[in-house]
Amino acid sequence: MSDVKVLMIGDVSGDAGMGALFLSLPSLIKKTHADFVVVNGENAAGGFGLSVSDWEKIRTYGADVVTSGNHIWQKYEIYPLLDSEPCLLRPVNYPRSVPGHGYVALEKNGVKWAVINAQGRVDLVIADCPFTAVRETAEKLRKQGYIVLVDFHAENAQEKEAMGFYLDGIASAVVGTHTHVQTMDEKILPGGTAYITDLGMSGVQHQVIGSRSEVAVRRQLTQIPYKSEICEGSGEIKGVLITIDTSSLSALSIVRI
Repeated sequence: MSDVKVLMIGDVSGDAGMGALFLSLPSLIKKTHADFVVVNGENAAGGFGLSVSDWEKIRTYGADVVTSGNHIWQKYEIYPLLDSEPCLLRPVNYPRSVPGHGYVALEKNGVKWAVINAQGRVDLVIADCPFTAVRETAEKLRKQGYIVLVDFHAENAQEKEAMGFYLDGIASAVVGTHTHVQTMDEKILPGGTAYITDLGMSGVQHQVIGSRSEVAVRRQLTQIPYKSEICEGSGEIKGVLITIDTSSLSALSIVRI
């Protein structure tokens, strides 16, 4: 096999996002001939966290690996699975004492895949340095012949772009998640790494990052921290399709979904 394709899907938001996966992900996998699928599921449970049922459904719909971010801690029921399920990730740069693990390395159809999940530090809960944590792991896996895919769950575009260039030529892909707005800066970096600042959100698109616009507007006008209310309705999948050369481990193309 000279090249392979990977689908990386952005933050699944509530029932609308889960519905979009149910209706569209299996057919999307067939249509794109994707060999590997990564889905960020940290907002699947009503917009905040991931339930055991959500995890099981996302896997059934076709995800090989489910990544997360800062909201993964909001459903206590998922904590045991963070330890027991190799393909369910939390950010690698959290303290070692917390449940779970930040990367997985596996083989599928003769191809060696590795996924690393990290969380940014700008405007988010302070964690360990994501740059050093990811680089050490990525270099080790690359030397072993793995296609390395990085989900960088971060708020700040500059921090995300810096991660892309820091891992250029080491990771096959560095994609941003968390901000829920798909960016239009998909590109192949000079060293062969596919990059996009944010995959976007899988859920209701025509509201405020998947939540009811009237509540979001009220929060801005009053500065009262009203709880976001996740929208119900028809959802759409957002993400990218990346083609990777299995010999060089470099990305050949990245296309927004």
